[in-house]
Amino acid sequence: WDNADFSRGVGTTFYQEFPTLNTAKPPFVRDVEAKIQRYLRSSYSAAWTLKITWEKAPAYSAWTDTQRTITYQAILTTDGFRSYVLMLYQEGGMQWDYTRLTATNVLIGYT
Repeated sequence: WDNADFSRGVGTTFYQEFPTLNTAKPPFVRDVEAKIQRYLRSSYSAAWTLKITWEKAPAYSAWTDTQRTITYQAILTTDGFRSYVLMLYQEGGMQWDYTRLTATNVLIGYT
C-alpha cells in the first residue's frame, strides 16, 4: 500500500452509497452479493454497501510523475451482522513506478 497524491490536480476520488435495507437492490449490489456468496460459499444479503473509487490516482509524490496512475476500488458491505471489503483493481494492475515509491516491496491488495 502506498499513498496516492491528488495535489497536482490529476485523478479523483468519489463514492456511492447503496442503502438497500427493505428496498430493491440495484445490479451493482446484487453483483457484490454474488461475489461474496461465490468466494465464501455462504448466503449473504446486503443491507448497506459503499463503493469508493480512486480514479487515475498518481503516486505520492505527484510532482515526480503524474503519467503513471492507478484506478482501484474498495467496496464495503454489511448485512448488519457480517461486514466485508472487496478490493478491486483496474485491468493491467499497478502503473506506479515502484522504484520511486517510499517502500519498494509493492503488493496490490492486502495480506
